[in-house]
Amino acid sequence: MTACLALGTNLGDRRFNLHEALLLIAGNIGSFSAISSVYETEPWGFASANKFLNQVALVETELSPMEILVQTQAIEQALGRTEKTHHIYQDRLIDIDLILCDQWIINTEKLQLPHPLFHKRRFVLEPLNEIAPDLVHPVLGKTVAQQLWKNYL
Repeated sequence: MTACLALGTNLGDRRFNLHEALLLIAGNIGSFSAISSVYETEPWGFASANKFLNQVALVETELSPMEILVQTQAIEQALGRTEKTHHIYQDRLIDIDLILCDQWIINTEKLQLPHPLFHKRRFVLEPLNEIAPDLVHPVLGKTVAQQLWKNYL
């Protein structure tokens, strides 16, 4: 299965945070089939003087979506993130969101796939468009490129 992960950081040594997260993803989730460039972006959903570095990675894995979620949360904690915010956005050392797993559609309290907001987030769409512009949103039926064009270009 191919999982799409979005990474973001706006505290500390941001490039180091992304690098360490990628190393831990490779060691605990699977191998990369593609990794985007790093994008510097303004905070989304809250005000902060600290800009984010964002990146998207496609990971080939044998883990289930729930196992991937457990692993990404463990990686966040290992890198110093003390709590996961829900609907309250704030500065963070690292954030790893599970965006897609192939064409899976899951809607539980703990996991929603596809990620319910990724098609509205330029900081996810731009790096994802770089590595997988033809990837289709399993609910909306539109490619990443189409979503980016519709919302931002």
